[in-house]
Amino acid sequence: MDSTVFIIILMLILSGFFSGMEIAFVSSSRLKHELDIKRNLLSARILSIFYKNPSRFIGALLLGNNIALVVYGIAMSKLLQPLVLHLLPEAFVTEFAQLLIQTIVSTIIILITAEFLPKILFRINPNRILNFLSLPVWIFYFAFYPLIYLYIGIAELLLKYVFRVKLSSDPYTFTALDLDEYVTNFKPLGDRDDEDAQEVSTNIQMIQNAIDFKNLKLRECMVPRTDIKAIEIDDEIKKLISILTETGHSKIMVYKDSIDNIVGYVHAKDIFTKPNTVKEILRPVDVFPETMAANESLSSLIKSKKSIIVVLDEFGGTSGIVTIEDIIEEIFGEIEDEFDVDETNERVISETEFVFSSRLEIDYLNDKYDFHIPVTEEYETLGGFIIQHHEEIPEAGEQIEIHDFRFTILEASDKLIEEVKMELINQN
Repeated sequence: MDSTVFIIILMLILSGFFSGMEIAFVSSSRLKHELDIKRNLLSARILSIFYKNPSRFIGALLLGNNIALVVYGIAMSKLLQPLVLHLLPEAFVTEFAQLLIQTIVSTIIILITAEFLPKILFRINPNRILNFLSLPVWIFYFAFYPLIYLYIGIAELLLKYVFRVKLSSDPYTFTALDLDEYVTNFKPLGDRDDEDAQEVSTNIQMIQNAIDFKNLKLRECMVPRTDIKAIEIDDEIKKLISILTETGHSKIMVYKDSIDNIVGYVHAKDIFTKPNTVKEILRPVDVFPETMAANESLSSLIKSKKSIIVVLDEFGGTSGIVTIEDIIEEIFGEIEDEFDVDETNERVISETEFVFSSRLEIDYLNDKYDFHIPVTEEYETLGGFIIQHHEEIPEAGEQIEIHDFRFTILEASDKLIEEVKMELINQN
């Protein structure tokens, strides 16, 4: 192989290496790196040097890339000049024409092979790339260190005394975004058994729920209006006892005239005081808008030492109720007690047929079954998805096709869908 061609190929490889390592470094997860340090990896210890001095590391990569580009440009000029003289008509052979053609050809080659491709490839798994190539980049780093120290020192002096820029040396602090990125991209080790894998998956889901908790609204975790068990304030105590016995609930909401005017609630233990009327044991209840953040309402409940609130819609009507348990379940998952009733039926009939409660959330179904049901702010549950597209509450036995799904309504009332059979159609 001609020495000029060899130099060009070598410089392209080096330029791609430096460009790729730069994008891998800025795209990498610091949290993953810290975990690698805990595992006492040699590559992690090497990378710690770069993370402690990021400006010098980037400077080394830029210096190496510039050297490679200069040598590449000289070699390409030497290679292309005779070709240009041979291919161009004699009338067009000028220094400007030669320079223009050499620049265009050289730029296209360097952009594709040493810029675009390396940066795309190195961003796919930046932490793994950094660990794998940490040793060779460490060699270049210390080879260039005297020059880096010199020109970065000059640059910092100019920034500090000429441009009056205050240079920050604050240590890197991890944020929720770092944890979110790590959890999102986390992949359990392949040698775990099913029980361990399930435990890891559960823990990861709890962490993800905790990260997303700050964005959770009350409407996303409330018991909907249609499921509220309530009593009119003037009803007899016998009726209250009957509802408490039938439902197994410890708290029953109390309204005046209509469910949109909830005036408080009663606790089951107060029945033992033998009250004559519901009013005697009525407890006040706070009301919050459905758009309120769940974490704020949880703080309010804890401070006021209460466990239940009423959620109002935009028109001031009752949208639902929320308990501390409902909010906590958004982080830790379903918390069952002796009074909980399973109202979210789900059965797998075949690979393409399922029976679901309409109250199951779209996010849950997509995560568990990989359905890819469209998600919008207009609905959260399977029943809401069907009604949103059908534009009315369907009757039992009715079949509805939405996108790649066929729904058969198994149970429904005038107010809501209870249970549906779901079939996958046009699915590979």
